Amino acid sequence: MSFKAKLLIVDDEISIRESLFQFFTKEGYEVDLAPDGKTARELFSKYEYDVVFLDLKLPDEHGLELLKELQENNLDTQFIVISAYGNIETAVNAIKTGAFDFLEKPFSIYEAKLSLEKALEKKRLTLENIYLKMSLLEKDEKVPFIGKNKLIKEILDKAKIIAQTDSTILITGESGTGKGLLAKKIHEFDKLYPGPFVCVDCSCIVPTLFESELFGHVKGAFTGAHTSKIGKIELAQDGMLFLDEIGNIPLDLQAKLLKVVEEKEFSPVGSLKLVKARVRIVAATNKNLKEEVKKGSFREDLFYRLNVVHFHLPALRERKEDIPLLTDYFLKFYCEKYQRPLKKFSPEVIKIFFEYNWPGNVRELKHLIERLVIFSKNSEITQKDLYFAGFDYRETEVKDASEKALIEEVLPEGAKILPLEEVERAYILKVLDEVKWNRSLAARLLGIDRKTLRDKIKKWEKA
Repeated sequence: MSFKAKLLIVDDEISIRESLFQFFTKEGYEVDLAPDGKTARELFSKYEYDVVFLDLKLPDEHGLELLKELQENNLDTQFIVISAYGNIETAVNAIKTGAFDFLEKPFSIYEAKLSLEKALEKKRLTLENIYLKMSLLEKDEKVPFIGKNKLIKEILDKAKIIAQTDSTILITGESGTGKGLLAKKIHEFDKLYPGPFVCVDCSCIVPTLFESELFGHVKGAFTGAHTSKIGKIELAQDGMLFLDEIGNIPLDLQAKLLKVVEEKEFSPVGSLKLVKARVRIVAATNKNLKEEVKKGSFREDLFYRLNVVHFHLPALRERKEDIPLLTDYFLKFYCEKYQRPLKKFSPEVIKIFFEYNWPGNVRELKHLIERLVIFSKNSEITQKDLYFAGFDYRETEVKDASEKALIEEVLPEGAKILPLEEVERAYILKVLDEVKWNRSLAARLLGIDRKTLRDKIKKWEKA
């Protein structure tokens, strides 16, 4: 593992404790000692251990009972059971109870070292497995950070330098400008924290579950906590914790987050033990945090601790010279993804792209091109395709006869022009039907977030 592991030796024989302590301390591990179950519990209430060597015969209880209890609230801790009364039945019972390995006394110090190394590898793979499952749920298409705009180039140059330091980073910018993508780019450059990239979308978590989501919890910490849970901070160990939309984090939790940023440690919900947070913290927001501080909805001390290094991403309307690069990339990407022949945009569409202000920024452009690739039937994407993809780039009034003629061309014969709200409602319902009411997929195809889609559906249900 890339960090110094913390070990606990639980054995009533002082010779065993001392020999393991001396050897593993010289090897660079942090080692605590416990002569009985009571001491082991006390230590576990204060600290987190990566691997525990646990004797089965303790003066105050049987080791398997202690193993069951400790493992319930420490799911990723690996236990190596040791015993002087070893036989196949004992070993099998230990493994069934949850031990990683079984060592029969007397054992050599090198047998203990080999078992420890295997246990640490198992712990690493366990955490990576959890992270992989989580990241598959949160996965989005990987896209390069594209741009020839001067500001974008300066941001990338600065990101390469900052990635080599231990600094906390704050990324600001309008929604859709690529704040999460920049965070991933910084992580790509990062040599100090090369571990997993874990994203927490602070705008999507129910306030009552926020603390558990970030810090994890132990079994029985609150009603419904039937098992222990590893939080996002621990999943990001040795990597990057990306707190997206940090302005939405509840005020009462900001003090706890401040402790993580300042002291690099935290406690899971329901536990008194301190866990080291070996993570780089990067936060992002589309809010003005200085204004939030003035309003009293964001802690001033947390703001300054997050804002050690600041990146501000420009809106797409401020970097229109990047539109051809972005459209070309997204067009090729989605044609390949959906196995469609490579398409091109008509000159009129390119002109519209340059004239449009893109309130949703790069994300809006990306999702529009995805819909155009899905719905357009011809090799050239035209204004007509923009209409059917639900892209309203015009004023609400029809200004001239040519535009009116275009509307008449795309509308079925005899159809009337409906209010925009009714057209939007009909189109969204059609997309929902097409995807069998998978709201996440529908929101993605429509180029809006899930909350916006949910709010629209609720509004229509009340009407």
